[in-house]
Amino acid sequence: MTHLPVLITDLGLILAAGGITTIIFKKIKQPLVLGYILAGLLVGPHFKFVPTVSDNANITIWAEIGVIFLLFSLGLEFSFKKLVKVGGSSSITALVEIIGMSIIGYFAGKLMGWQTMDSIFLGAVLSVSSTTIIIRAFEELGVKHKKFANLVFGALIVEDLAAILIMVLLTTLAVSQQFAGAEMFSSILKLGFFLVLWFLGGIFIIPTFLKYTKKLMNDETLLVVSLALCLSMVLLAVKVGFSAALGAFIMGSILAETTFAEKIEHLTKSVKDLFGAIFFVSVGMLIDPNILLQYWQPVLIITGVTIVGKLITTGGGALISGQPLKTSVQTGMSLTQIGEFSFIIATLGLTLKVTSDFLYPITVAVSAITTFTTPYLIKYSENFYNALTKILPAKWLRGIDKYSSSTEGITTTSDWKILLKSYLINLVAHSVILMGIILLSTKYLYPFISNNIADGNRGIIISLILILFLMSPFLWALAIRRIARKAYSHLWLNKKYTRGPLVAFELFRIALAILFVSIVIVQFYDTWIAVATAIILIVGGMVIFNQRLQRFYERMESRFLGNLNAREEASKQPEILPWDTHLLELTVAPESEMVGQTLIDLSIREKYGINIALIERGKIMIPTPKPTERLYPNDKVLVIGTDDQLSSVKPLFEGSGITVDENIFPKHDMALQKIVVNSKSPVYGQSIRNSGIREKTQGLVVGIERKNQRILNPPSDFVFDNEDIVWIVGNNKKIAELLK
Repeated sequence: MTHLPVLITDLGLILAAGGITTIIFKKIKQPLVLGYILAGLLVGPHFKFVPTVSDNANITIWAEIGVIFLLFSLGLEFSFKKLVKVGGSSSITALVEIIGMSIIGYFAGKLMGWQTMDSIFLGAVLSVSSTTIIIRAFEELGVKHKKFANLVFGALIVEDLAAILIMVLLTTLAVSQQFAGAEMFSSILKLGFFLVLWFLGGIFIIPTFLKYTKKLMNDETLLVVSLALCLSMVLLAVKVGFSAALGAFIMGSILAETTFAEKIEHLTKSVKDLFGAIFFVSVGMLIDPNILLQYWQPVLIITGVTIVGKLITTGGGALISGQPLKTSVQTGMSLTQIGEFSFIIATLGLTLKVTSDFLYPITVAVSAITTFTTPYLIKYSENFYNALTKILPAKWLRGIDKYSSSTEGITTTSDWKILLKSYLINLVAHSVILMGIILLSTKYLYPFISNNIADGNRGIIISLILILFLMSPFLWALAIRRIARKAYSHLWLNKKYTRGPLVAFELFRIALAILFVSIVIVQFYDTWIAVATAIILIVGGMVIFNQRLQRFYERMESRFLGNLNAREEASKQPEILPWDTHLLELTVAPESEMVGQTLIDLSIREKYGINIALIERGKIMIPTPKPTERLYPNDKVLVIGTDDQLSSVKPLFEGSGITVDENIFPKHDMALQKIVVNSKSPVYGQSIRNSGIREKTQGLVVGIERKNQRILNPPSDFVFDNEDIVWIVGNNKKIAELLK
């Protein structure tokens, strides 16, 4: 009889249990995450009434693969630029939560009589939330299209990055029994260095590679290449001392900037779902009913501290960052759990033998309970917000709304701000690239040349020439390239106050470039005369070949920016403040009752309050469609509305069992644009109907602000007046031509 490996038996048992429980949970309309965890409890080592998994170590490996693909998928959906867009709010929210929960966790442990090290590790365990649990809960509840989801995902990435530093700090604290500030600072610099280097290199190389191999990429090849890139970055991240999940997310974010992003996301979805299911089953397997009974009091106390504490700290952090109360409450109730990083931190304490044995099982139990509660807290967060608005004084609500609106509307464009930002980006980007070239060259290029081409002094000279050749365009950009010319000129004209700092900046750039050259040469030659001579020759060469270096660098920069902005060109859209209004693409399912009907018959605007901005039918684009336009199967319709309006209209488009493409972006020139009317505007004194906006600009007026009063979906007989702020969805080029 053929022997079946234990791994296959266990995998079959896990998937069978997961399949049965998820069918049941689907039937009773509960989140599938709970079904997977229940399945893990049933097939785990602590439940003897059904067949049990034999080798937990193998399942842990499968679960780790699941985390990798979940983070890879998250990176595909939320690119670096999207994270930067909400970066300030996300960072503040995450930092307030991390600091607040660390303090709350520490004092909770001390109040329960725990030792100091147990309390410190408890604070660290509670300071980070579970990315994987939230991803799956958002997918099951269908809230990924809502605005607060972006803030949540941004905060989760900040938490994941912070978790790495927390583990470094805890390791240092456990070994030395004191905080090592130098080591902490070194870890932060190392993390920042590799993140910038991977981002710059990845955006320059990978989209270009995919572009040139596009004709060779069928679905199978693209899937294999994408997974290979993901796992390669995972290996690289682990090699330099970071987590596999971080590497997967970075590669997903890089691929998100390519035109292949949607296709890769579609191809990898099944892989992500499979391994993600195994991960959640493995979480359920860690639940020991005996531990829950033995430590039920600490488990309940810490669970309550986790939920209430995270709601307060996360919601408070979101409010401080300038988010509206509704978004803050939804964000706070979404992050009320602990997960994979908490397990790692608890395991670290056991490995270092500085925490008690009960901390890890308590962590698992609290994670299991909060995993069960998370979907319900997310689901009912809006109801909690509505109840909160009835309890809080009206004065407080007005103050929060005023603070949120004023924070979101802050814009400054001073010359110093523009110049300093440009100088900082130039300095950081090129310094990281130059350091990367130096490290790679001295570690790999020079040994290869000395071992295979030429050794001794000849090998050193050849290596130096190649290294400095690779560095030359970036040295030129760091030291000589003109930055923010317009702002620089304005400041230079102010002779009394700004010429001194500007000259100092230029000298600093040149000195930094010389420093990098010195770092390279000193590694091979100890004589400073040789170093000085080489630097003089290099500086002279950069001046002589200034034009060639400029042209070469500009070609590289053009390629990088082209790769970076490939997907964004068609997705720029302003926000209506403080309205919760944005654009969403919905697909008309073949089973939808909308098929074949005209827009006037459907009365979507009247029934749901949304506007249809564009219909995409194959290669045909129909901007601001007329009321007599009909909808056909698989039409992609770009609509504008609030979260609630879009949620209510989605089932109408979906029909039954249809998955909606929830990528939020306008098509080509279609955009949401703000225009200020004055007495010289062509539409001044005219009604919307008679202004010709629809006919001449393919535009649709969706909102007007007049004297601090906002009118959404104004009637067609509304007359434009001086200083009216008009929001129009339409062809941005034609709108500018008509209303400029």
